Amino acid sequence: MAKKIISLLLALVLVLSLVACSNTNKETGKETGKETGKETGKEVSEGLPFEGKTLTFAGLEGGYGTDGWNEVIKKFEELSGAKVEATFSQQIEDEVRSKFLSGQAPDVNYISLSREAGLTEAQLAEKQVLEITDAFDAKILGEDQTPKEKLLDGSLGGSTTNPYGDDKVYLAPIHLAPNGFFHNANLFGEGKLELPKTIDELVALEGKQEGAAVYTYPVAGYHDSVIPALISQVGGQDLYTKLMNYDSKAWETEATPVFKALGKILKHVNKNTVAQANGESFTQNQLQVMKNESLFMPNGTWVVNEMKEAEGVAEGFEWGLLPVPAYKEGADRYVYSFNEQVWVSAKTKEPELAKAFIAFLYSDVAAEAFQNNGGAVIPTAKAIELIKDPLTKSFYDILSSDDVKIVSGGFAQAPAVEGVSVTDALYETINSVANGDKTVEEWQADVVKAVKAIEEAKAAQ
Repeated sequence: MAKKIISLLLALVLVLSLVACSNTNKETGKETGKETGKETGKEVSEGLPFEGKTLTFAGLEGGYGTDGWNEVIKKFEELSGAKVEATFSQQIEDEVRSKFLSGQAPDVNYISLSREAGLTEAQLAEKQVLEITDAFDAKILGEDQTPKEKLLDGSLGGSTTNPYGDDKVYLAPIHLAPNGFFHNANLFGEGKLELPKTIDELVALEGKQEGAAVYTYPVAGYHDSVIPALISQVGGQDLYTKLMNYDSKAWETEATPVFKALGKILKHVNKNTVAQANGESFTQNQLQVMKNESLFMPNGTWVVNEMKEAEGVAEGFEWGLLPVPAYKEGADRYVYSFNEQVWVSAKTKEPELAKAFIAFLYSDVAAEAFQNNGGAVIPTAKAIELIKDPLTKSFYDILSSDDVKIVSGGFAQAPAVEGVSVTDALYETINSVANGDKTVEEWQADVVKAVKAIEEAKAAQ
């Protein structure tokens, strides 16, 4: 009997020992009978952060195509575990309008401002766009950095990303296109003309190149890249935000150096510049630079493709891009950069997933996918580094310079006032200043009057 009891006790001890060993093995990831972890050279899966969730996405099928987006979506799905259901169209607003009307808006939308349908503006006006400020402070999936740490200076905080004039971000900037003073790079360099860093140096080039005026412009509206750069030189982001939010007092006082600076340049416009240029004559204005008849003009990177078939171009012509020269010695220089926008619907059922997707758009993976599939450039240093075409890279390289900052965005959302257009007063009047019909002071007064009308309408809301 005693032997039987002893045998039972020994068996019990053996069982308990095996259980203990089994638990120890599980804790170290070395389960008996199942090879995992380092035992097989494979990583132990911790699960994907959005496993089983679905994100709906609507995007414009534009000039960059959709291959880049599809590659980004594929990589995001792999890292997040989520499924992204994407819809692309050249008329994306028509494709998704019914969904917005029925309360089933796509979670994330690549639909920019200033499109004819005005969908993004309408959603902003109705407060149907989700605030995504915290997306820029979150770690990017697959990386140790946040979008805010990677974005080029000036990418956030303007009236485009922060449309309500506060510190909250609603629109994410994507696909960057720098603007500035385009010129014939072959005229400048060692033993040739020197590229100006200030407006005084710019206008001093008058008569230095035989047969060339200092300045021309395609149409007056192209100064929508020059004036923001000058505003930022004078007062930085704070002044730009005030002016874009219709602060009439700031337009009347703090903005005065802006009008004077551009007025100084407009005294040196090529006399053959067609002021009221149409669809054909604006290219003749651009051709002045390519023929060495004018040294500089405001424009965007699209001008290269737009003028690729131009005839009568000067021998040795090479495109160059210069930041708008400083209004005074020592002022920071700014490059106005057009960008497209991505935003999240306020009705999304997956806000955290949507914001994770927004953050992922600034990953190195996304930078490479966009660059290799359509040539789009996101606003990060890595994206600029990846550009393969030497000419295109030379345009974007100015954004990486230590003494050049980015400014973007335009006027904030505001009620319409019959017979009043601030943009017409600000930009179209430039023609009259250039030909001497109006003084710089009269131009500024016209702008202040228009801004006051909008300011009063906003206050009456």
